[in-house]
Amino acid sequence: MELCIRSRALLNWSQQAPQFLGKSSLSATLKTQFLQFNNKKKNYFNFLKLPSFSRQAHCPAIPKCSRKSTASAASSSSYVAVGPEKDRLPADINVTETVEPNSRLRLSVEVPPAVCDDCYKRVMNEFMKQAKVPGFRPGKNVPESILLSYVGKQNVLKATVESVLKRTLPHAMSSVTGRALRDSVRIATKFSDMEKDYSSHNSLRYDVIVDVAPEVKWIPDNGYKNLKIIVELDSDINAEGASEKELRRRQKSLGTLRIVTDRGLQIGDVVVLDISSTKIDKDKSNVQNIPDAESKGFHFDTEDGDKVLPGFLNSIIGIQRGEKKSFPLVFPESWSQASLRGVHAQFTVECKELFYRDMPELDDSLADKLLPGCTTLQQVKDSLFQKCLEVEQMAKDQATDNAILDQLTKMVEVDIPQSLFEEQGRQLYGAKLLEIQANMKLNEQQLASLSSPKAVNEYLENQKENITKMIKQNLAVGDIFKRENLQFSTEELVKEVENSTTEFKQHKQEYDEERVRDQMAYGTVNDEFDLMN
Repeated sequence: MELCIRSRALLNWSQQAPQFLGKSSLSATLKTQFLQFNNKKKNYFNFLKLPSFSRQAHCPAIPKCSRKSTASAASSSSYVAVGPEKDRLPADINVTETVEPNSRLRLSVEVPPAVCDDCYKRVMNEFMKQAKVPGFRPGKNVPESILLSYVGKQNVLKATVESVLKRTLPHAMSSVTGRALRDSVRIATKFSDMEKDYSSHNSLRYDVIVDVAPEVKWIPDNGYKNLKIIVELDSDINAEGASEKELRRRQKSLGTLRIVTDRGLQIGDVVVLDISSTKIDKDKSNVQNIPDAESKGFHFDTEDGDKVLPGFLNSIIGIQRGEKKSFPLVFPESWSQASLRGVHAQFTVECKELFYRDMPELDDSLADKLLPGCTTLQQVKDSLFQKCLEVEQMAKDQATDNAILDQLTKMVEVDIPQSLFEEQGRQLYGAKLLEIQANMKLNEQQLASLSSPKAVNEYLENQKENITKMIKQNLAVGDIFKRENLQFSTEELVKEVENSTTEFKQHKQEYDEERVRDQMAYGTVNDEFDLMN
């Protein structure tokens, strides 16, 4: 794989990196930050609890005879966890598998009468053990007709259907063992329809929907091995230039602003401007103000001319206090605000105040003021350069990581399951709420509002593209690990788990350590992940 890093400032940086990933490179980007947020004392984050691979079978217990009815756990929106524990059935069930979009499978389950009869007998035996039928000792045989009359046919019907589900669901799920995503299993058939089916035919039919681990398709196959990356860095990242700007900024902070009275604006001055602008149409018949390009009392440091609209600084050079200037400018296509790209605008600028800086001369006497602890100007320069050099390296690593991940995303096709999308999105939102809570100390009402299903769903919709991109990146890297038989560092995994659990404790959030470990293992990248060109 080839890696090129290109800078607009002609950075002194190798055009080819010798390896795909370095020790501090991609791992920082791929470490999964998506953890479970579940606080039972306060319900703000409870709805953010996310799917996990199931190990245990679960179905509603058979009701006691004292119950008049039992709530159905198999409604159209019920989620059922299933596991490997299977009860022996008196006959085989028939399962038909249908592939649906978004890595989803529909399992159509047909339960024969023999299984339903066996479940009915078990339910009646359980009721018989628990029932206190007048005239019969507890635990003694009670005629079926009397027991049915005492317990109620509808209760027996519900309990039998639940028993059928509990016993047959693990068998039905056998074909997707190891592929089903945790907590993504749900029974799609309404419980009332299952009751009618059983009552009419003494058999049962139901559909199960489950999300399975998506398949990653590379275009071309194994294309990541020949990946070529070009990384462009902003000129501000250059350590040498950045350290000079930082030194200048610190020097200016020690200076004094003085009013200019006898000349116009020069480079190095600070000016206070009132700015207005209108959009220029070809026929000039429709004049529209541009609110986003207007400002009152705008403080403009002319040394920051590269941060404003190209041509703006040159157009106001020489302007004096109280003077107005009008000039046309065009917003470049690369402008950050999309609505202004390519717009032709007429600017009117009035100079309200004009200042020059009276700054102390740079010498050793300023060292401690520029950077506490330094005794010479050279020490200040060296320290600032070293710090900027670290920032530059971090920026290069991050830019490289992002470029690699972006390219990998373009090379894979993945049919992302809805449950996986929601898991990633809800965990991201949970992390965002924790960050907001730490910074702003939200009250209970604010937390409740931000934690509402409506707020989360809006976040999922607005961030759909970003969430999908993250999932594709993680799946792509995970698939590379699998193909290349790579392993993650145990020490790094332990450290990540410790950091994550510490964060939960700080925010007084309950957590599942096993899930944290699973998610950290999924996101931790081995330092030996090194694919040569």
